[in-house]
Amino acid sequence: MDKIIIKGLKFFAFHGVNPEEKEQGQDFIFDIELYVNMQRACESDNVEDTVSYAKVVKTVRRVFTAEKYDLLEKCARVVADAILDEYERVFMVDVTLKKPNAPVSAEFDYMAVNIVRDRLQS
Repeated sequence: MDKIIIKGLKFFAFHGVNPEEKEQGQDFIFDIELYVNMQRACESDNVEDTVSYAKVVKTVRRVFTAEKYDLLEKCARVVADAILDEYERVFMVDVTLKKPNAPVSAEFDYMAVNIVRDRLQS
């Protein structure tokens, strides 16, 4: 199965359950896998025959920073839905959203959610 991988995509945003998270903001990190049939692009060598990861990054930034959400689950779902809505060549998307500075009193690398959606689930 062919896929485009966007790993470690970082944005500063204002999501979280606690009021200070919505006021002060923090970094969030995405790992995104786009499942795409790349046969045509492999033959043509033309970006029009695939999905531009640069355009996907712009979409993710736009929808992720447009509003403030409480839950990572909601943020990841909004991003997954936007990708499926805007890129018809993507038939499935796997979005992992990491919150490395979650307000939890313990040592950790990050907290995260993972959402996988396809055209039938969106």
